[in-house]
Amino acid sequence: MKKYITIHPDVQKALDENRPVVALESTIISHGMPYPKNVETAFEAERIIRENGATPATIAILNGVMKVGLTQEEIRHIGQKGLEVIKTSRRDIPILLSKKEDGATTVSATMFIASLAGIKVFATGGIGGVHRKAETTFDISADLEELATTNVAVVCAGAKSILDLGLTLEYLETKGVPVIGYKTSMLPAFYTRESDFSVNYRLDSPQEIASMLMAKWDVGLRGGVVIANPIPDEDSISKVEIDNAIFEALKKMEEEGIKGKETTPYLLARIEKLTLGRSLDSNIKLVFNNCRLASQIAKYMH
Repeated sequence: MKKYITIHPDVQKALDENRPVVALESTIISHGMPYPKNVETAFEAERIIRENGATPATIAILNGVMKVGLTQEEIRHIGQKGLEVIKTSRRDIPILLSKKEDGATTVSATMFIASLAGIKVFATGGIGGVHRKAETTFDISADLEELATTNVAVVCAGAKSILDLGLTLEYLETKGVPVIGYKTSMLPAFYTRESDFSVNYRLDSPQEIASMLMAKWDVGLRGGVVIANPIPDEDSISKVEIDNAIFEALKKMEEEGIKGKETTPYLLARIEKLTLGRSLDSNIKLVFNNCRLASQIAKYMH
């Protein structure tokens, strides 16, 4: 195992001293936004986590090694290579390790690698889920299966609003994954605070969330938890505007025959165009907001 994973000294020290650590994914750097905005966002996310009393651990696979905590040079390398870096789900990990390639980790791969290192809290933008028309395509993100089996809490702004939110909630319920709303009873939908769906439970403080996580894992209930943290009001886009942009983007995607793991990056880029760049700004702000909450939750777990 040791030849396949390295943990940054700062992260290892924090883990050894039982101090709070927050995992971050790397697909947002390679596939989520253009260079140099992606690198600036990654640095700022790490800074916010430090400012809130935790140690950041950005996760990626570099030259066939799972890295838990990246240097600034490594973050820059992923940001500059961008779409050339392989978008890495759990399925892809063994190929990249054996072929000694670079991979930017999605939610599922980041959760898996974080759990190997003993990190329990992970901040991201939005989780993947059940795609629209999944009843015929069976297009369901591996993130959901990872949440069913891996003991990591994922702080996110809900599921990406390009998905079928109702079916995503049904899938999570089947797998026994709690969906917790932070100071909200409504499931946030990424760019917007509103959706037509409710969370399972509302909790109003990081302390309450940490206490629930510890209770879950202490009694041996396997699997993760979705902590849905709505985008700040001032950074959100109205539900009507975002729904219209998604409708347009989905229509275009169908016309162009885009499928599989290309769908999410395609839709996010298309929505950014349709909202004149506002969706990218919202995306960045909600990630920062999730980094703050994740750091506070991680502190109460120690």
